[in-house]
Amino acid sequence: MTEEKMIEEIKRLKQEKNAVILAHNYEIGDIQDIADFVGDSLGLSQVAAKTDADTIVFCGVHFMAETASIISPDKKVLIPDLEAGCSLADSIKYDDLVKWKAENPGAVVVSYVNTTAEIKSLTDYCCTSSNAVKVVEAIPEEKEILFLPDRFLGSYVKAMTGRDIKIWQGGCHVHEKIGDINFDKAHDEHPNADFLIHPECGCSTSCMLKSTMYEDCGNINIYSTKGMMKHVEESEANEFVIATEVGILHRMKKMRPDASFYPISEDSVCEYMKMITIEKLYNSLKYDRFEVKVPKELAERARLPIQRMLEIV
Repeated sequence: MTEEKMIEEIKRLKQEKNAVILAHNYEIGDIQDIADFVGDSLGLSQVAAKTDADTIVFCGVHFMAETASIISPDKKVLIPDLEAGCSLADSIKYDDLVKWKAENPGAVVVSYVNTTAEIKSLTDYCCTSSNAVKVVEAIPEEKEILFLPDRFLGSYVKAMTGRDIKIWQGGCHVHEKIGDINFDKAHDEHPNADFLIHPECGCSTSCMLKSTMYEDCGNINIYSTKGMMKHVEESEANEFVIATEVGILHRMKKMRPDASFYPISEDSVCEYMKMITIEKLYNSLKYDRFEVKVPKELAERARLPIQRMLEIV
């Protein structure tokens, strides 16, 4: 079957099965184009919580489908490829967090949504990069905070809030590779560009220093992917240098066809996000392949921190 025919069938099956297709900003362009909703983890979680669809097909990585299952336990949640994992979620295990909590009794645990259901079940608050600062600010000031698993996002939140935060030393293998950026060289190449940097990036700390210490270093902004999209939509600039997974450039170019977009690194590609194809999406919808279902007791423990995340936007 040709890809065109599979796309037609996906649209038909979606209506027949009352299904909704959610796609993360980092998915391939063809998947973003056929999805009903494209966004970041928080935005897609909000859609999953409110949809009246019977089936949610999550074109993202495994923890995202788990989160949808936790939020909407009565829905069927499918992921087109079970092997679509997340290096960041894998950087902390259940026993690691049990031990860390025991070493810091009374601390409030804030987990990035990029974590497994097991980790969420031990968590007080979940967050995404778009609301991490607000989540931490909502916690009483006298409370010590354990932030996990991303050390770069944790450092960013600590700098922005000035709070007493202990940070787990995990990271996303894609964003880690975006290390120290030569801002002078990048600025020379794109002197009129807005620089949009994801706080998971290995360069985020130096970005904060640059943006606060130097005036002539380009227009540096640290944003979640949602924040990046909003900035691109509202900015008067016509050039943008982007430091995150390159999949987001597809959506940006559709939003602003008049503008030019440059990835800070062409190698910023998440192979897990790119595992989902039109053929796999078609097979998932047609054959209800592969269902992600979080066990009831685990889901109940993990639901509260996610609900807290969804309430703080």
